[in-house]
Amino acid sequence: MTRRLRALCAPLLAAALLLVAGAGQAQATGYRYWSFWDRDGGTWVYATEGPSTARPSDGDVQGLRFAVSEDSQDASKPRGTADFAAICAKTPAEKGSKRVALVLDFGVQADAPAGETPPAPRTECARVPSDATTAEALAAVAKPLRYDANALLCAIAGYPRKGCGEQVAAGRTEQPAMDEPHAGPSVGLLAGGAVVVVLAAAGLWQARRRRNA
Repeated sequence: MTRRLRALCAPLLAAALLLVAGAGQAQATGYRYWSFWDRDGGTWVYATEGPSTARPSDGDVQGLRFAVSEDSQDASKPRGTADFAAICAKTPAEKGSKRVALVLDFGVQADAPAGETPPAPRTECARVPSDATTAEALAAVAKPLRYDANALLCAIAGYPRKGCGEQVAAGRTEQPAMDEPHAGPSVGLLAGGAVVVVLAAAGLWQARRRRNA
């Protein structure tokens, strides 16, 4: 390929390759939901069971974070460093009950559903019966709660107003439903076609040049 031809094709090839790379990234998906965490010392650990079955002990610190993530390895942790002593400083122990420190992180604007703004993170000290679950502790200090038909926790303190564990694309844009028709060819297909067109044009230009030589 001549120097002139390389100069002509290089910008087009670069643009096409960038489009292909962008298409691959756009296909990554995650889910918008409340993740549930246990505080182990100064470290957040992803909980092994849900709020409706977990039964924390007096003095435990648990956190919930609203965010978009692909799985538990990718999940965003609750922010803040407040410990049990700080969160429950004004809630004395009582016989027959327990105190559970809750860190409620409503997430960032980039993860919020369209038209909603996340409230500021907050902490709560729930004093509940000694056999209460985390869900009952939440109900004591962070109503209204919202659940779906499968008992998945969808909203804490009314946030978000709608939606529950919906799938979203990497750019925090909701994906179309599976049964919705596509408006046209995918970005990846268009990008691949752009590369083919560039290479074909280069070959045609070279062939004509040889015939005219």
